[in-house]
Amino acid sequence: MCGIVGVTGSKDAAKVLLEGLKRLEYRGYDSAGIAILGEDGQQVIKEKGKIAALEEACKGEDLRGTCGIAHTRWATHGAPNQVNAHPHISGPVALVHNGIIENYGALKVKLTKKGHVFASETDTEVLAHLIEDFYDGDLVLAVQRALGVVEGAYGIAVTHPDHPGLIVGARKGSPLVVGVGEGVNFLASDVAAIMGHTRQVIYLDDGEMVSLTPEGVTTTTITNEAITKEIQEITWDLGQIQKGGYEHFMLKEIFEQPQTIRDSFRGRILTDSGDVKLGGIQLTDWELRNIRRIVILACGTSWHAGLVGEYLIEEYARIPVEVEYASEFRYRSPIIDPGTLCLVISQSGETIDTLEAMREAKRKGAKVLGITNVVGSTIARESECGVYIHAGPEIGVASTKAFTSQVTILALLTLLLGRRTSISADLGHQILKELENIPAKVQKVLDHSEAIKEIARIYAGHKNCLYLGRGVNFPIALEGALKLKEISYIHAEGYPAAEMKHGPIALIDPNMPVVVIAIKDGSYDKIVGNVQEVRARDGKIIAIVTEGDTEIAALSDHVITIPDTMNFWTPLLSVIPLQLLAYHIAVFRGEDVDQPRNLAKAVTVE
Repeated sequence: MCGIVGVTGSKDAAKVLLEGLKRLEYRGYDSAGIAILGEDGQQVIKEKGKIAALEEACKGEDLRGTCGIAHTRWATHGAPNQVNAHPHISGPVALVHNGIIENYGALKVKLTKKGHVFASETDTEVLAHLIEDFYDGDLVLAVQRALGVVEGAYGIAVTHPDHPGLIVGARKGSPLVVGVGEGVNFLASDVAAIMGHTRQVIYLDDGEMVSLTPEGVTTTTITNEAITKEIQEITWDLGQIQKGGYEHFMLKEIFEQPQTIRDSFRGRILTDSGDVKLGGIQLTDWELRNIRRIVILACGTSWHAGLVGEYLIEEYARIPVEVEYASEFRYRSPIIDPGTLCLVISQSGETIDTLEAMREAKRKGAKVLGITNVVGSTIARESECGVYIHAGPEIGVASTKAFTSQVTILALLTLLLGRRTSISADLGHQILKELENIPAKVQKVLDHSEAIKEIARIYAGHKNCLYLGRGVNFPIALEGALKLKEISYIHAEGYPAAEMKHGPIALIDPNMPVVVIAIKDGSYDKIVGNVQEVRARDGKIIAIVTEGDTEIAALSDHVITIPDTMNFWTPLLSVIPLQLLAYHIAVFRGEDVDQPRNLAKAVTVE
């Protein structure tokens, strides 16, 4: 959830750290801090709020040093204020930490009895004191001893003035990546923080530590066993994490979707034979044909993508599918039968609930396939096989382009499975020919942005909103409602349209906007009736309809059209207006679209 940056060997460590924090602010923005080791010892500056507040505070300080650590926080233990901000200090030890120390209460009692005095409400400060308590001239050994008694999750970076060029990092459940340079080395929770300085990286796995100096990098286990790690190269460029002239990252990422959808299927479709080639899925045709059940594990927006996958796989590949909240999966003793395939979906590849659910599925004998965006992420490394969605860096906290890329991959997986069971070559060919048209059709929807903006202007002051859809567009209703909640703070709920009359219809009045996904498909006549029910109670109807529709358009207060397509690909078009509607409403309300309150991009705490 939070962001860590460390550098050793830079002539201006503070500049590198502040620059890195700005690129990680989407991971947490409640408070931020920096610790610099220089000739005059250790300087620590912390501020409540966003990186700009920390940057302003640093202007009045003479931060000279070539080694330092920094942090941007998403609050767990303790309010977001200056005292609870990282780095946390215990004597000479400075520590930044992502994750949660679960037994911090008991440790705090023991340390207090030994004379330690605590200033903050955080679990992190306990770890800093514990390291100081174990310190006897060897910082690496002190960190190892401290981590031997803590329980929970952590990604940490530690410094000490006795070791002016040394940063010690360790990881368990919270990502850390090492950046390797010449005469300078880096540590971060995300490659975005350091990619302006190096493309050579090492991904730490759980239970591993790293010691960085300007001269080199040493990796061990937390129990001090030497290990050799492979250096990998970052393949995307700095321009992908810049706004490129757009007002917000979220708007940029919405408008990137014609390209990101294309990138997700490029080189993977065999249109002439109506088939799909997903190189990361190392299962034989026999194994694919003998999948008896699929369990999809995900959270949030990825869970909604999984629901779309459920509709597609069951209808076209004829395999039973269950979509599980990853956060609940391992706490209910799930049943994994022989022939079960688990699809694990996470944009970051580090979502702790999804990661732990994946590990539970593997323990119970399931084959696990990861679907993620981040190369080298934990889920990518720990899953038995998988597919990258190739959406590129997604900086806006509310996911947009990753969702449509996930849906594209799930649709391709549907076709891969279906061609080995129930989908003919002719139907496969039709599906893939239409996929090639989808990016242009997405662009056509994006061209309506200004018209959607005018609808948003009308409803920006409302407090509630209902989203309705049927079939494969029910998950899109859920996703549209989630987007509105996330960035505008308007209460919104998604429902199957037919379910409205079983309770939510009580909410319908002239002040209740109802967004209805009413495209031309097999349930069109039914959803016309649902729209009539809303209209009869004076609800305000915003309808997403297929081009050329006149029936629902005549019943609606506002109409947004999408191009006609096969039902198989409808979700990739119907979700775009909902993303734009949420975005424009949030802007009219004056909200921080890219960094909505209480949220962070990569959820790495339970």
